[in-house]
Amino acid sequence: MEFITQLWLPILVSAVVVFMASSVIWMATPLHKKDYGEPPDKDGVLEVMRRAPFPPGVYCFPWTANYGAAMKDPAFMEKWNNGPWATLVVPPRQPSFARSLVLWFINLVVVGALVAYVAAAALPMNSMVGSPEYLHVFRVVGGAALLGHAGMAACESIWMGYTWRYSMTKVIDGLIYALLTAGVFAWLWPRGSILG
Repeated sequence: MEFITQLWLPILVSAVVVFMASSVIWMATPLHKKDYGEPPDKDGVLEVMRRAPFPPGVYCFPWTANYGAAMKDPAFMEKWNNGPWATLVVPPRQPSFARSLVLWFINLVVVGALVAYVAAAALPMNSMVGSPEYLHVFRVVGGAALLGHAGMAACESIWMGYTWRYSMTKVIDGLIYALLTAGVFAWLWPRGSILG
């Protein structure tokens, strides 16, 4: 855990910088304006959900507990072939913007700490061989941060049916966050030699 004591400043500063950048991206740019669409007959959908309240969780339709067996069942296959197909996320509580922002910032600190762990394993800090160049730190941290911020973006389109446009906006976000994280770490990387 020595890397935390040496890299706490870039971990926190990168979290703050990415937090601010994400706020600007979401509020002041058109990038995410089309992430979610308005469902047809939204009032009817809400009424159906009120009549059959779902406990918190993730649901998919049509549903079966055993897809292997269901693929041999003509009744299920009719539902499967005719659709509609959907994934429904029911949160455990009413959404809270403040709570989400706090959790988002905590997530950014955790990603920063994991990036710091990878960077500390790959790069010398205050060593007798000298400090790594700015661009060397930038490349290592940027690669690790890109995995942390955007590594799973395509899975939502592959497995959950999200549009590819939605996943690409997540990749764009992740690339911006990774570049900012890399810049902060390269700027604040511990310099000098332990020999003084």
